[in-house]
Amino acid sequence: MQPTHRSNRILQPARPWFIYFSLVAALVLTYIPTGRLPAVPEWVALVLVFWCIREPRRIGMMTGFVFGLLVDIGQGAAMGQHALAYVILAFMANGLSRRVLWFGSLQQALHVLPMLLVAQVVMVLVRLVAGAEFPGWAYFLSSLTAAVLWGPLSFLLMLPQYQPVERDDNRPI
Repeated sequence: MQPTHRSNRILQPARPWFIYFSLVAALVLTYIPTGRLPAVPEWVALVLVFWCIREPRRIGMMTGFVFGLLVDIGQGAAMGQHALAYVILAFMANGLSRRVLWFGSLQQALHVLPMLLVAQVVMVLVRLVAGAEFPGWAYFLSSLTAAVLWGPLSFLLMLPQYQPVERDDNRPI
């Protein structure tokens, strides 16, 4: 008996333009001013973790560094705060990519949650070293929100990779 959460469809390789398009879209979502709402996920971090897990040879620490700097510039944060956190996040996601892919969506979200929390702790530590105040415990709700959104986001980002269900009976595979 096969698990019900697995798909019988074969995935096409992810196209590089789609990977970077999704990261830029996440960057645009991050630039939307939301004030101090605590549960708004860090979109770039979430999409970066997804692609680091799915495409560890294409997306890695350099991508995390570049997009971290772009987030720092766009949000007016301490320069390098997001870059350092995203580099650590990409390192963890690349290291755990083979393990995480064995699990279903819920278990993947449980693997991603601590990674996102570590990235947020790094950002808070950089802020505290720079002299800022502790943002409060509600700041860490965004990681929980991102973990909840892991399943729908994974489905959405995987859609372009699914092959059509059409079968050719003359082809053995």
